[in-house]
Amino acid sequence: MATDSKTRQQSQSGDVLTLAAERARRYVRAAAQRRVAPSEAALAALAMLHEPFPSLPSDPSEVISKLDEQGSPATVTTTGGRYFGFVNGGMLPAALAANWLAGAWNQNAALRVMSPVAAELEDVVIRWVCEALGLPANCAGGLVTCATMANFTALATARHTLLAREGWNVIEDGMFGAPPIEVVVGAEVHASILKALSLAGFGRKRVTTIEADNQGRMRKDKLHRLSKRAIVCIQAGNVNTGAFDPAEEIYAWAHEQGAWVHVDGAFGLWARVSPRYEHVTHGFEKADSWATDAHKWPNVGYDSGLAIVRDGAALRASMGITAAYLEPGSRREPMHHTPEASRRARGVELWAALKSLGRSGLCALIERTCAHAQRFAQGLREAGFAVLNDVVINQVLVSFGGPDVTREVIRRIQEDGTCWCAGTVWQGKTAMRISVSSWATTEEDVQRSLAAMIRIARECRAA
Repeated sequence: MATDSKTRQQSQSGDVLTLAAERARRYVRAAAQRRVAPSEAALAALAMLHEPFPSLPSDPSEVISKLDEQGSPATVTTTGGRYFGFVNGGMLPAALAANWLAGAWNQNAALRVMSPVAAELEDVVIRWVCEALGLPANCAGGLVTCATMANFTALATARHTLLAREGWNVIEDGMFGAPPIEVVVGAEVHASILKALSLAGFGRKRVTTIEADNQGRMRKDKLHRLSKRAIVCIQAGNVNTGAFDPAEEIYAWAHEQGAWVHVDGAFGLWARVSPRYEHVTHGFEKADSWATDAHKWPNVGYDSGLAIVRDGAALRASMGITAAYLEPGSRREPMHHTPEASRRARGVELWAALKSLGRSGLCALIERTCAHAQRFAQGLREAGFAVLNDVVINQVLVSFGGPDVTREVIRRIQEDGTCWCAGTVWQGKTAMRISVSSWATTEEDVQRSLAAMIRIARECRAA
């Protein structure tokens, strides 16, 4: 009887996996034809998910069928080629397939003994990322959820290091009564840095803000004398304009005064892979720490962030965990490099994405999406609309007139479903932001989306 029960369980497990794979394949195949934003009917149908907690088990196949039938129509099609919102990358086929396999493995990536393959793949991908981005080969790093956590990891490490220089052990003594640390950011700093600083105990009121120019770059002529202990946060790729802070000059100024330089490079840091765009990233390799996302330009899929620190000992000192039952190994242990202990094996998808692309494929992806951004800017200008930024990489800001008109155009573009773009306010002007980040975006996607944008904008102007 026990053997029969086990056989039934295995059969049921196989059946539900086959069903899920078939439905996932159908979703991916249809992504190019799907509207990008879900319909009102699909959103209304989500109400059917709100039911009392079931008192009895449900058939796993019925669970997956329900999830697909009610969930899939209510997704935003970020896996397609016409999503241009929030700098979201798509998901490469190899990364998606690796995600399925990693889910089947169900590995805990905290310690090498828990998952040798997860630990080994992290070792490999951190080295590959450093090679691709031209960062020092002996850097240490950790895989986290996103750039917010990567920024937090790096800034907590900077805090630990600067206070240790003064003889203060933040792990033992905390921040109460600690020597003050000055934090410097640009006026167009991303919100993730501010959140990370708040989590690290610095407080937003203690942050010094340097004026930015009309592209969002920190103005080097506004730099001042730093205090004894300081962290300077610079940006590789402004989330609105794609602009880069003048890293060479800021680095020279900061390091001359003993400051820690941290780079928020959520997407823009990957421009270093391309010979065509590498020049905008000069000097960023000299920093002390870096934060970036792999779910943006490398198109690994969510979630995949990286924290990289030049001084590996400093990272381990700030993130390490001590417990009697956690015997340290002689090799790198993942949990001593990130805020999390138990976590999924993110390195699996990242390895698959980078392995499938190689340097030339990653370079081509970056250059292709930047070219698409240029085409958007050119088409919108030719149609008589104002492009507000210098299109240096993959970000385009466009105004369709006054704030009310621009907001209405954005609303109708999102409602139309041909493509999806986000709204923003850039230095007092309401604008639509186009972020081209997906491997799946084709020239046909750009032309189709551009035509929809121009048609809707002209209709709104006429109205």
